[in-house]
Amino acid sequence: MRRSRPGEKVVFSTDPEEEKTKPEKPAQRVPPQQQTVYLSRDRKNRGGKTVTLISGLQLSEAELKSLTKDLKARCGAGGTLKDGNIEIQGDHREKLGEVLAGMGYKVKFAGG
Repeated sequence: MRRSRPGEKVVFSTDPEEEKTKPEKPAQRVPPQQQTVYLSRDRKNRGGKTVTLISGLQLSEAELKSLTKDLKARCGAGGTLKDGNIEIQGDHREKLGEVLAGMGYKVKFAGG
């Protein structure tokens, strides 16, 4: 058995095919008309501050970042992209619903 060098991690597998890398299939792009976007308001674990959560988007990481930047600018608020969900500071569900519907997404309001 070979000893590991600094910075190396030894991984064991009984499958000889495991070592071969499999090419990833590119994700198929789903048009906005076939996607349902959920808008909700959340205050949990945020010190009482309200954020608008946008979930259900099936976009690539680059497209999500671009959409986040555009939505923040339209609301005039800060925000971030976390775990595939877009968070916009403040309660902007109505405005974001109109914007996303204008882009062709089906919009559903979730929560209170």
